[in-house]
Amino acid sequence: MTRLPDPATDSPASPPERSRVPGAGEPWRDPSLPAAERVDRLLRLMTVEEKTAQLYGIWVGVPESGERVAPHQHDLTEEPIDWDRAIAAGLGQLTRPFGTAPVDPARGMRALARSQEQIAAAGRFGIPALAHEECLAGFTAWQAAIYPVPLAWGAAFSPGLVEAMAAQIGWSMRGVGVHQGLAPVLDVARDLRWGRTEETIGEDPYLVGTIGTAYVRGLQSAGVVATLKHFVGYSASRAGRNLAPVSAGAREIADVLLPPFEMAVRDGGARSVMPSYTDNDGVPVAADLSLLTGVLREEWGFEGTVVSDYFGISFLETLHGVAGSPAHAAALALRAGVDVELPTVRCFGEGLVAAVRAGEVPADLVDRAARRVLLQKCELGLLDPDWTPLPDGGQDDPDPAEPSARGGVDLDPPEQRRLARRLAEESVVLLANADGVLPLAAPRRLAVVGPCADTADALLGGYSFPSHVGVHHPGIGLGVEAPTLLAALRAHLPGTRVDHRAGCAVDGTGTEGIAAAVESARSAEICVAVLGDRAGLFGRGTSGEGCDAEDLRLPGMQQQLIEALADTGTPVVLVLLTGRPYALGGIADRVAAVVQAYFPGEEGAAAVAGVLTGRVGPSGRLPIGVPRTPGGQPAGYLAPPLAHRSEVSSVDPTPLYPFGHGLSYTRFRWEDARIGGRAAAPGESAVADTDGSVTYGCTVRNVGAAPGADVVQLYLSDPVARVTRPVRRLIGYAKVRLDPGAARRVEFTVHSDLAAYTDIDGHRIVEPGELELCLAASSAEPRHTARVRLDGPLRVVDHTRHLVSEARVGPE
Repeated sequence: MTRLPDPATDSPASPPERSRVPGAGEPWRDPSLPAAERVDRLLRLMTVEEKTAQLYGIWVGVPESGERVAPHQHDLTEEPIDWDRAIAAGLGQLTRPFGTAPVDPARGMRALARSQEQIAAAGRFGIPALAHEECLAGFTAWQAAIYPVPLAWGAAFSPGLVEAMAAQIGWSMRGVGVHQGLAPVLDVARDLRWGRTEETIGEDPYLVGTIGTAYVRGLQSAGVVATLKHFVGYSASRAGRNLAPVSAGAREIADVLLPPFEMAVRDGGARSVMPSYTDNDGVPVAADLSLLTGVLREEWGFEGTVVSDYFGISFLETLHGVAGSPAHAAALALRAGVDVELPTVRCFGEGLVAAVRAGEVPADLVDRAARRVLLQKCELGLLDPDWTPLPDGGQDDPDPAEPSARGGVDLDPPEQRRLARRLAEESVVLLANADGVLPLAAPRRLAVVGPCADTADALLGGYSFPSHVGVHHPGIGLGVEAPTLLAALRAHLPGTRVDHRAGCAVDGTGTEGIAAAVESARSAEICVAVLGDRAGLFGRGTSGEGCDAEDLRLPGMQQQLIEALADTGTPVVLVLLTGRPYALGGIADRVAAVVQAYFPGEEGAAAVAGVLTGRVGPSGRLPIGVPRTPGGQPAGYLAPPLAHRSEVSSVDPTPLYPFGHGLSYTRFRWEDARIGGRAAAPGESAVADTDGSVTYGCTVRNVGAAPGADVVQLYLSDPVARVTRPVRRLIGYAKVRLDPGAARRVEFTVHSDLAAYTDIDGHRIVEPGELELCLAASSAEPRHTARVRLDGPLRVVDHTRHLVSEARVGPE
C-alpha cells in the first residue's frame, strides 16, 4: 500500500504525461460561460463516487498513528491512505501541505504542484484539489511571518491595518499554491478561562465584527478563500472548557454571538464558514439545520461552502452521540448544510456512497454539496483549461530536491516584518503608569526578570508554526527571526547595564529562582518584570486550544514572584505577554506601571521595547476587560444592570481595567461635542426617525508634549426596552493620531438600526423611544453624553439593516 506524498520528506515522481486537458472543448471548461452553468454541465457527467470525492480532504503528511493531532482526533486516523486509490475519482481538498511538518517553502510549493498534477491526471475530469492552511496569526508554515494574535488585532482598534496584514498573508499563501485559509476566528470571548481566548478578537461583537470583516477583505483580496470560525457558540462553552456544551440563550446567540459572522458574510463577502464543535442546548452545530441552512443561507444569503472543523462530522457519532455510524453522521451533516469533511475522509467516503446507492441518504444532498464545492473551484480558476499547478504559471523544476533556478520562496519578507511590527506596536496597551516611570529614561542599572523575558515562545500564539507544529521538531528552530524582549531592551538601551534573572518558570511550582530575581531587582534602579503565558495545545501550554484555566490567577508561581519584586521597593514595571487577561487586583497598585501585550509575534519584542523606552507612543486599548479577582467568571462589560455590581450580591464583578481602556504618553482633550450639528443641551434630546440617522462627534486635541493616538469610542444605551439590554455597548470607534497641539474632528453617523435588538418574540426590532449616545475613552469612562429620541413606527429589521456606524476623522 502506498502512502500520501509528504512534501517534507518526499520527492514525488513526475506525473503521467497528458496529451490534452480532460474535458477540453466541453462547456464546463469554457471560462466565458457563467460558473453556475459550467458546474451544472459538469455535475450531469459525474458519478456519485466522483461527486463525493469532491466533498472531503486528505491530510498531507499526518502520522499514520494519528499522534500529535489532538485528543479524540488521533483515534480517527486509523489506517494509512492509499494515495492512488484516494485520488482515483478526484479529490476535494488537500489538508495543510505546509502546516503539518517543517517544509522548505520552495520545495513545498513544488511538491504541492506535483501532487496537484497527480490528482488532476488521476480523475476523469482533471480537477485539482483545493489546498487549505491555517492562517490565524500569519500563514502557519515554517519560515513564514508570524503576526500578533487576534486579541492583539482587537487591541489595535485599526481595521485598515488588519486588512493590510491579511492581504500580505493571503499573497504568501496564494503564491505557493494554497487556496483557502482557516481564519478568522469570530467567536466573541465570553469566559476568559477558555484557552482559545487568544484566538478571539475581543469581548465585544462590534469590535470582533469590524476587525474580522477587515481580515476577510484582506485575505480574499489575494484570491484566498476566508473561512469564518467557529459558527457559532464555541466561546460560550460551560466553565470555559474547550468543546464543552453551550447553554447560551436565543438572544445571546442572536445579539452577541452571531453579528460578527453576519457582518463578515454580508459586508466582507466571506466565501466559507466552519461550524463549531460544540452543541447549543443539546444540538451539535454540525447537525443544526436551523443554523447552517436557516440562518446562514436562507436568512443571510450565504452562497459559499461550509467546511467541517477537523473531525467535526465524526464527532457527531463519537462524542455527541447523535449518529450511529459514520454514514449516519454524514447524512446529518449534509442535511444540515455541511459541504466538506475535513481534514480527511471518514464519513463522506465509501460508506456515504453505499448509503446513497441504497436510498438511505438522498442523492440530492450530495449533488447540492458537490455543486457548492465545484462552484468555488470554478471561481478560483481550477476548472479553466489553462489551469497550472504552479502559482506563477511557470514550469516545474527538473529536480525538486534542489533549489529552483528562480530562487527561493520568501514567506517572511521585509514588508511583512514591517507590517508585523506596526501592528504589534499599535496593539500594546499601557494599563497603568501612576508613577510616571514610563517611558524609561535610560537607567544605569536595569533588572529584567521573569520567565517570559528571554524566550521567543512568549511572543508567539498557539497557531504560530513554532507553537503549533515546531514543538514536535525541536531541531529546526523557529524558522524566523524573533528576538526576545531582553535582547530588544538591550538594543534599545545600549548604555544601560541590564541584568537578567528568570525567577521562575511560566508554570510549575519551582520557586528556587525567586531569591536571585529579588536580589537583581534590589540592585537596580528599575525592574522590568516580564510575566505571562506559553502558548500550546491540549494542556502543553498555559494558553491555547485545550489549555483552559480553572481561574484567572497568573500561571505557576508568577504571582509569588511579582509580589516579591514589589516588596523590594525598587520601581517595578510589569509587562504581560499573554493570551488572555489575568487578575491583577492586589498587585497593580503595588507596581509602578503595567503594560499588556497579547502574543505580539515575531516583531513583538521590538514593539514592546519601543513602548517601554518611548520610541513608540502606546495607543492600544483593551479588547477585553482585565479582572480584579481570579474568580467570578464569566463576566464582561456587555451585560444588563444585574450583571454589574449590585447590592443583591457580595461578589463584585467590576473589572480592574475595563473594555476599551488604555493610556498614552501624552494628554488628549475632547471638546465641542455636537449631535446633529449642534451642542447637546442638558435635558434635551435630538430627534431621529426609527428609520433615520443622527451624527454625533467631537474634536480631539493633543494637549501634551508628545505625539500620540487616541481612540474615540461610541457607545449606545437603551434605558427602557422589551427585554434586558446592556448598560452600554460599542457601536463605533475611531483611532486619531495627533502631533502635540494638533486637533482633528471625529464624527459618527449612527443609523437607528444600530439600536436594534431581539425582542421577547424573537424578532429583531427598532422601536421608538429614548436612547443615549456616549463618546467615551472606555466602557467605564464616558466623556460626552447625548440623548436621542427615536420617533416613528416600530420596525422589524433583518440582515440588510445597517450594521456599522460611519466614522469620519477630519484633517488636522
